[in-house]
Parts: sequence; structure tokens; C-alpha cells
Amino acid sequence: MDKETFDSLAIHLKEMHSDLTAQDVLEIVAGVAASPIDEGTIGDQDGWISLIAEKPDISLTACLKQQLGSALDEPNGLKSSGYETLTVAERLATLRSELDDRNLAGFIVPLADQHQGEYIPKCAQRLAWLTGFTGSAGIAIILADKAAIFVDGRYTLQVANQADGAVYDFEPLTDTVTGKWPPGRWIEKNLPKGGKLGFDPWLHTVEGASRLRAATIKSCGQLTVASPNPIDQVWHDRPAAPISPVELQAAEFTGQSSGEKRASIAAKLKESGHDAVVLTAPDSIAWLANIRGGDVPFTPLVLCFAILHSDQRLEIYVDRRKVRPSIEAELDDDVKFLPSDEFRSGLISLGKAKATVRLDKASAAEAVSSQLIDAGAALSPAEDPCQLPKAIKNSIELNGIRNAHTRDGVALTRFLAWLDCHSTPEGLSETEVADKLDNLRRSADNFRGLSFPTISGAGPNGAIIHYRAQPGGDRKLLNGSLYLVDSGGQYFDGTTDVTRTVAIGRPDAEMRDRFTRVLKGHIALASVKFPAGTTGSQLDILARKSLWQVGLDYEHGTGHGVGNYLGVHEGPQRISKSPNRIALEPGMIISNEPGYYKTEAYGIRIENLVAVQKEKLPPGGTNAMLSFEVLTVAPIDRNLVEATLLTREETDWLNGYHQTVVGILTPLLDQETAAWLAMATQPI
Repeated sequence: MDKETFDSLAIHLKEMHSDLTAQDVLEIVAGVAASPIDEGTIGDQDGWISLIAEKPDISLTACLKQQLGSALDEPNGLKSSGYETLTVAERLATLRSELDDRNLAGFIVPLADQHQGEYIPKCAQRLAWLTGFTGSAGIAIILADKAAIFVDGRYTLQVANQADGAVYDFEPLTDTVTGKWPPGRWIEKNLPKGGKLGFDPWLHTVEGASRLRAATIKSCGQLTVASPNPIDQVWHDRPAAPISPVELQAAEFTGQSSGEKRASIAAKLKESGHDAVVLTAPDSIAWLANIRGGDVPFTPLVLCFAILHSDQRLEIYVDRRKVRPSIEAELDDDVKFLPSDEFRSGLISLGKAKATVRLDKASAAEAVSSQLIDAGAALSPAEDPCQLPKAIKNSIELNGIRNAHTRDGVALTRFLAWLDCHSTPEGLSETEVADKLDNLRRSADNFRGLSFPTISGAGPNGAIIHYRAQPGGDRKLLNGSLYLVDSGGQYFDGTTDVTRTVAIGRPDAEMRDRFTRVLKGHIALASVKFPAGTTGSQLDILARKSLWQVGLDYEHGTGHGVGNYLGVHEGPQRISKSPNRIALEPGMIISNEPGYYKTEAYGIRIENLVAVQKEKLPPGGTNAMLSFEVLTVAPIDRNLVEATLLTREETDWLNGYHQTVVGILTPLLDQETAAWLAMATQPI
């Protein structure tokens, strides 16, 4: 900012009797620029201005927008000034030099921030900055003479494309055969005897740090806290921490006040003898306090920590610049926003009081645990008490979620009709069609942003499970190929996630066979009735049976929980091969998404969201039974269905589902799209 503009801003602030200085405003603008307002936008892009002035005049608004525009134009994130010309190998060499100066034999770089969330802010994208790998799960281990990146089965192709195989070994993140943790085995084998392996305790959970410690002991090495984080020391022009406004989620969408939620959780704390629980997961805090934000892409979260006491008092530790006075005025006296840098003091206070503190070791950072123990608190390991009640939606939430899926279904159906009726769909690019779908969603009521980056995979790219098309490097849709689109939206009243696989032109016999086997698995799961107490792991085989019969499978879970205007992936419920002790309960939302992927050829996935519901007990039955209500309303491509592979019951399910889709969507569609839908859903 030039001096004239800086002075003008200072005068504006003085005239408003603001406590902020011009420098304060510039720092806020830097934080806003580092928030995801340019990707997966959650909410009003201009809402941040209220953090500086709740009622700014036209001149101040124009000045602030100009400064934000300038900040967004500056290099940041993965193209940091001074590093944008460096290769992956050169970045690695820079880090190794820093480690050598600290007498560290190596350093662990996880894909994580202090909250262990799925989406992390730009300032925490250390793994991507160092390696070039941008997937959503991974960890790198750097030693003086070797380095490895560990990713799961979704990213084996992506990591090879993005990272430098000349300087990194690519390893699996999990081993389903032996159950052992590959990064731990790699440390045991490669860490020099007596070597100090550095780690940032804010970026590893308590359980994760324990596994690392065990591995270093077996290698006769030592796990050592590296503070400050070595990457932060060599990553020049690292983006600022994000700043986005804290918003209150209206009762019409939550169905339950924060006070009611706090009373329920506090009662559970008392029952279990806990004086307090430390909450480190922002989605838990968002649910408990009925707040939303925009600090990370695609999920309306406020990055913060919290302590809930057994007397219902809730202390939220957050960057105070995100909180407008009007927001605080709407909260009751038992909820306090405190500065982020006072979180450590809050933990120490629990220790001084000799409090018994509940902490989820699977999600809380090692740094939180060690500070509580050092302060004298009695640590009681237990699950985050907000996760399960958050997953069980109440009737108000479920009604809103159904409405969100209806609006989402309108957008997706309009897109599918456009794609099918396009004169030359084979000439369109992956990004063109993804942009079309994203724009159709944005026109829906209550739309707040995408729930994840749209996966738009043509032909072989559909086989890359979390593929993301990039302009200039994407594929065209070709005749005789398959196109996979996995997408979703965030709405005030719900979060959606849906995948459809579409034939471009005439599919071959193999494509139809594989698609129909995936469909059979999808139908088996959608139509199952099961006793209360059943876990998702017990149902997973239903989705895979038809594929297994011909020696095929897919390397991802079959279903994940979904939040209510929160994370598109949430727990604790899931449907997968791996054991899960969490029983499915009425009100839970979960995805039903079997698939099949032929490398270098095509990918197939059919995904609907479903809600667990109570089932009427049949005559003579003694067990309480549950089933799934299908929430997603969008047609499935009949051109890919090999009808001879379907049973009568499966055919009836598909025809019945399409009748439901037509009944719900037709009154909301334009005449041309409604006519297409009627044609696309003709009974088989």
C-alpha cells in the first residue's frame, strides 16, 4: 500500500472512532487473502469487511476491496516468492540444510494442521510446498540421504505425477495385509542409530506421536520436538493464517440451541467424572456453539480450540479479529470468545485446578496432551463427546437436508441433461463441464459453496479416485468413453455429495458389465434392512459381492458420514472393510458409493447419500430394525445398465428410484429438462 492510501485509511478509521490502526487493517487483509475466498467459497465474499467496520461507507469499502485485490495478486501459498523457481529437489535440499544446522537426522512432514482436519489452510500446506503432492492424505519422512512419501491407494497415480521420483520413494500409507504401519517400518529400517528424528507436536495426534516414538525406539533413535517447525523457517513468504468472519448458524437449520447441546454434553461429562473436555476439532466446536466460518476450503469452519466445562461454560480460543461485537452480543453469558494465544493458559488453569480432563487422543495434537500433563491435569482419554451426537441429525436438520438435496438434484439433473443434449459432448474438456455444473449449483437457494473440489474425470482420469482437472492439462470427453463426475454443495440447510458415471457415446460390453456390478452393489446397500447395533463394516460386503464374484474390487471405503452444513466427510460412522465399532443409528447420514477403476482406461462410481431410519418390525420379528432413506435425487445412466445382470428386485429398485426422482424434480425443472428426465428414467 502506498503512503497516500495508507494515510487515507488511517483517517477513515479515526473518523469511525475505530480501535484498529491502518497496520491492523493490513494484517486483517493479509489473513483474508489467505482464507479460501477464491476456492470453495463459503458465504459472502465481502462479509470480511464487517470485521473492520460493520457499517462502512462507500469510500472505505472501495479502499478495502482494492487492498484485498492487491493482496490476492501477490505470490503466496505454493508459489511463494523466492521459491516459485525452485524444484522439488532444491526445496528438499534447503530443508536438509536447516535440519543439519539443528543436528537433526530427519524430520516428519504430515499433511496436517493443529486441528488434524481434512482441509487445511494455505499456511499449513507444508507437505505440498515441500513435495508438490496435493492429495488429501499423506506423510513424508526426510532423512539426510533419503526421503519417502507415504500415500494411500487413492493417490498412487497422483503422487507419481506430482512429486519427484528421483528424490522421493513412493510408499503405501497403510498395509491391510499385515496391519503394520508402513511409515513406522520405514523409520525402523532407515533412521540412523542414535539419530534424532524431529517432529512438530502440534501436527501429530497423541496416538500418532506414540506410533512415531515406538518406531524411533526400535531403530535405536530418538523422537525430538522440533520447534519452531523447520519448514516454517525455510518457507519464505509463507501465507498468513486465515481470517474469515464467525457466523451464527440459525436455529431454523440447527433444530437445537447451543445451550441445549452444551447441557447435554456437560451432563455426560459429569456422569463420567470429567471436569472438562478440551475440543480440538473445529467441526465439533462449530456444532456445539452453532457457529460457522470460512477459514478452510469447502467446509464452513472457524479454526479454533475450545474448553467445555461440566458446568456448561464454553471457552472458545480464536483469533479475536474474526469475531464481530454483534456476534458476541447474541451469545449467552456461558459462551466466551478468548484470544488464541490464551489457549495454553486455559490448559494450564485446568492443570492448576487438578481437573480431570477428557481428551480424544485420536484427534487431539500431542502438544495439547503434553501441556495438560505438564500442568498437572488428570488426563482421561476418551472420544470427542460431540462427534456422535453431531452425526445423529434431528428432525429439523433432516428436513433441511432433504430440501438441500432436492435443490442439488435440480442442478445436477440440469447438468446431466445439458451434457446429454450437447451437440458434441466429446469435444468438451473436463474443466468446461465441471465449471458448468458448479455454476448451476451456485444458482440454487441457500448455496454457500462447493463441499469439495469437483472431480471431473474423462476416460483414464476417471480411474484416479481423487482426480482434479486443471485448465490446460485436462482431457476432452471422447466418444466411446466414460465420464465420472463426483461433486457436492454446501447449503445453509445441508451438505451434499453425489457421483454419477455417464457414457459418452456408446459404451462397450465391459463398461456395461462393470457399471452394472457396481450398481448391484449400490442397490444391495440401499435396500438392505438390518438390526439395530449393526456397524457399517458389517454391511460393506453387500456393496462388493457382485465385483468379488468376478475377481474385482475397489480400493476405498464404501461410505462416509456427512455433516449438516459442515464436513462432507465426518465420523464416527463409516462403511468400509476396516473394522468400525460404531453402530449405525437413526439420523446418521452416510454415503453409498461402490466403484470400479480400470487403470489407464476408465473409472465407475455411483454415489447417493442415505439417512439411517427406523424400519417397521415385520410380523413375528423381535429385533429393532433399521434401513436407509435415499436422500440424493438424480438419474442414473440407463445406457450403462446391462439389464440381464439385474434381478427382478434390483430392476424394481432402479425403476422405483427413478420414479421418485421424477416425482420430486419435475415440478422444479424447466420444460426441456423435465422432458429429458422423463426420457432418461424410462423403466427398464
